Amino acid sequence: MEELFIGWMKEYGYVILFMWSILEGESGLIMAGILSHTGDMNLGIAIFIAGLGGFAGDQIYFYIGRYNKRYVHKILTGQRRKFALAHLLLKKYGWPIIFVQRYMYGLRTIIPISIGLTRYDAKKFAFINLISAWCWATLTIVPAWYFGEHILELLKYAKEHWYFALPLAITVGGGLYYYFHRATQKESKVL
Repeated sequence: MEELFIGWMKEYGYVILFMWSILEGESGLIMAGILSHTGDMNLGIAIFIAGLGGFAGDQIYFYIGRYNKRYVHKILTGQRRKFALAHLLLKKYGWPIIFVQRYMYGLRTIIPISIGLTRYDAKKFAFINLISAWCWATLTIVPAWYFGEHILELLKYAKEHWYFALPLAITVGGGLYYYFHRATQKESKVL
């Protein structure tokens, strides 16, 4: 199974990277950095493709907000606090919030949808979004490429000693999820 996955990544890597960048991104970018380190991908092309994928994903979210306002308000009623926060951030910081939204856990998709709901200029958003996407791809892929050998050694160790790595990964992942989930929840008042 592992050989099949690696074979697909080598053969269809750029297509997978593009699609992965549309949907989520970071883990796909790290994989692209490692594959660039091993010589199975070209570093420059990987950054270019990943940036285009991230750009396309945010453009999709922007236009969902722009042309489906009723649907967004109806379906995402549980995200009202995040939409309000996104509007406040856009008003307070302006265009830089578009640039950094890729690094804001829990708001990555909400901010482009929220900006689409406003009258923000679509061309200006697209330009800032494209530059931001290429910076995001560069800032994620290049360190994975540079530290590729260390990452591969760590993955090899984790595979050989899965009984240590799995509980550690679950603990760290669960802790991060709990922290971010708790940070975005409304604080309940004790009576």
